[in-house]
Amino acid sequence: MTDWTPYTARAKDWFESLRDQICAAFEAIEREAGSDAAFEYTPWQREEEGNESPGGGTRGVMKGKVFEKVGVNVSTVHGNFAPGFADTINGASEENPGFTATGISLVAHMANPHVPAVHMNTRFLVTGKAWFGGGADLNPPIPYDDDTEQFHAAFRAACAGHNPTYYDRFRKWADDYFFIPHRGVSRGVGGIFYDHLECDGDDGGVAAWERNFAFTQDVGKAFLDVYPRIVRRRMGAEFTPEDKRTQLEWRGRYAEFNLVYDRGTLFGLKTGGNIDAILMSLPPEATWS
Repeated sequence: MTDWTPYTARAKDWFESLRDQICAAFEAIEREAGSDAAFEYTPWQREEEGNESPGGGTRGVMKGKVFEKVGVNVSTVHGNFAPGFADTINGASEENPGFTATGISLVAHMANPHVPAVHMNTRFLVTGKAWFGGGADLNPPIPYDDDTEQFHAAFRAACAGHNPTYYDRFRKWADDYFFIPHRGVSRGVGGIFYDHLECDGDDGGVAAWERNFAFTQDVGKAFLDVYPRIVRRRMGAEFTPEDKRTQLEWRGRYAEFNLVYDRGTLFGLKTGGNIDAILMSLPPEATWS
C-alpha cells in the first residue's frame, strides 16, 4: 500500500503557495482601488479526542473596497470520521473511518453588484482510497455573457491540457451540483466541479497521483489568471440601488445553497473544522423577500 504522507505534504505546499498568490493578487486589486485592505490570518487547531495530531489550518479574511468579504482557507487535518458519516465518504467505512485531508477553499463576495462573486476549492483526501476533487464556479448577481465565456474558457483550456473529456464532464457536474432544488434555479453560471479523481494503478497509484495533482494545480492557476481580470473589468462600474437589491436577494439564494446542500460545509462540520472558516462562505449581507 502506498504511503501517501509525502504526497499529502506536496499537495499541502501547493495549496499554501496558491493561497499566497491569490491573496497577493486580490490585495493588488485593492491597492488599485485606493484601499489599503489586507488579509488577516487566523490559525486554528482541530481537536479530536484521543488524537495527538489532528491538524488544523489558517483562515484568511479581507474586507475592502472591492472585496466586501473574501475568505481564503487552507487546512490539513487527520483523524476519524464520526460514526454514521464514514459510510458517506469515498473509500471510508465504519470499519475504516480514518482520513487525511488537505485543501484550499475560497469564496469572494464583492462590493459592486456588477462584479461576480466566486467560489473555488481544490483538495486531496486519503481514506481507504486517495483522490483529488475541486473546481470553481462564477456567481454573478448581474450576469454578463463575456464574463461567463471568459471564465469557462479558462477552465476549458485547463481541462484540455489533461483529458479531452474533462471539461464537458466537469462542467455538467458543476451545473448539476450548484443547483438549488427548492428554488428550481442554478446558484450561478457554473464552471467546473470534480470529485473522487482517484489515484490508483499497478504502481500503487503514484503515476495517477502525479497526473491528478498536475490537473488540480492547473485548475488553481486558471482561477488565479481569469478571476482578477473579470474583477478589474467590472469593479469601477456604476450601480443603482436596484442593482444592490438584486445582489442582496441573490446572496440569500447563495446562503441557502451553502447551508442546505453544500457537501463541503457538511464535511467541515462533521470533521471538527473551525466554524468561522467553514461558514466564511456566507455573505456579509443578504435579504429575503
